[in-house]
Amino acid sequence: MYSLQLPNALPVGIVASIILMIVSFSGGATRNRGGFLEALNIGFLAYGHGRNVGMVLYWFGLFGLVAAWILAGRQVVAPQLKNPTPDGGLREIRRMLAAWIAPLLFAAPLASRDVYSYLMQGAMVRDGFDPYTEGAAVNPGPFLLEVSHDWRNTTTPYGPLHLWTAEGVTRLVGDNVAAGIIVYKAISVLGFAVIVFAITRLARALGGDPALALWLGVANPVVVLHLIGGMHNESVMVALVSLGLLAAVHKRFHIGLILIGVAVALKATAIFAAPFVVWMMVLHHAPRERGVAKQVLAFVISGIVALVEVALSVAVITWVSGSSWGWLSQISGNSKVVNPLAGPTFAADVLIPLIQVFSPETTYNGVLGMLRSISMVFMLIGLVLMWWLGRGSINRAIAGTAGAYQVAFVFNSVTLPWYYASVLTLMGTFRPPLLLIKITTGVSLFIGVAFSGDGNHQLYNWWWDIGMVVAAWALTQWIFAGLPENLGSGLRERDRAAKPRPVLDDAPASSPEAS
Repeated sequence: MYSLQLPNALPVGIVASIILMIVSFSGGATRNRGGFLEALNIGFLAYGHGRNVGMVLYWFGLFGLVAAWILAGRQVVAPQLKNPTPDGGLREIRRMLAAWIAPLLFAAPLASRDVYSYLMQGAMVRDGFDPYTEGAAVNPGPFLLEVSHDWRNTTTPYGPLHLWTAEGVTRLVGDNVAAGIIVYKAISVLGFAVIVFAITRLARALGGDPALALWLGVANPVVVLHLIGGMHNESVMVALVSLGLLAAVHKRFHIGLILIGVAVALKATAIFAAPFVVWMMVLHHAPRERGVAKQVLAFVISGIVALVEVALSVAVITWVSGSSWGWLSQISGNSKVVNPLAGPTFAADVLIPLIQVFSPETTYNGVLGMLRSISMVFMLIGLVLMWWLGRGSINRAIAGTAGAYQVAFVFNSVTLPWYYASVLTLMGTFRPPLLLIKITTGVSLFIGVAFSGDGNHQLYNWWWDIGMVVAAWALTQWIFAGLPENLGSGLRERDRAAKPRPVLDDAPASSPEAS
């Protein structure tokens, strides 16, 4: 009898990343004019049969990267969860993550054309236009040629820090698209490195498993593909929020709130973390034994301080950057994007065929618009619920932050895979129960393979969806096979504030100074 020897996760991921790097210039979000292949006089590989081959190979690379993540979970994380040791498996996951990312440093944009829009918006500010009131089409040039047609006449929902950064990049590179992509790749990698730094320390401070946090939240193919491959500004936003939460956990509340405020100036969704820092401040200044009156007073003062510090951070960046407050009117984003990752869209997809049986004149857009409005009410209720459940301990506050982001993305009018970086990076930090780990893993597997190299998705290919749901469930069960279902005592049984260690302390969480 021969037993099947599973390959090691490290080389599988390296090979997959190399494939993704190579085919990114042919099967990725390729340039419409110019580019690396054209410079080498082999531009034919970026269109026609060459592009088709590249897009097929992209799927080989993506599935290989996902397979490597699955193997890492089975070979490193699951044994660590079964027989935990201080920082066990952390070095292996770090080494794998670094090796998998290295080839992607040289890749063209993958799974999204957003980086071209970033450059376009920076060029608009540089050239005297206002991206909050004008579309990209007002400023023709090399960047406009690369912007998706869907976004050439739309405004930007991003904050002043985003425009300030983009303006700085375009002032540095001029109208050189390739150089701009390289700079944005560097920015994304820097943000990603900060996330790695913050998340492992946050998990350790909360008594969690750093290896699990790094594998589930950062080495996750959704995060790697879209933050490194796609170069989305979530990389910097999540980095700032992660640092802010880490500072708050270590009772450096003012630093934490300022960092979150800076993140809000980049992308408004960062604000969801601030109310949970207020709970941490209340825990610190007025523990339960001091009575309700002092807790209420601490809550009011902490809330005011948080509001002022976050608002002041945004105001300073807005003033220094020379931007305007026009982004506040654009926060709702653009409703052009329709995919079932957003709850209202999923509901419309399910309901409209049934409604049209009895009311053929009913339109999809009419139903979708109504559901999006209703969904905003559910979002507000869900955010308040998550905030309320986040009280009582630091672990609950961090779990509540992740829950708030998840509520926002489920009920938002538009949701895209890279949004989930805000949720995923926190999911392994607060010692989640095994069921939550499994759900996060399965959803990550499904979303991780949902988008093709050029940014189109498979979410309306129902056979694909069914197959991926079944595969995600089966693979998740395989990863964690043999682990007891009651693994992890849950938040309720450890409902106490952790005693965080200094930010730069690398000692294991079980050491005396961490207890």
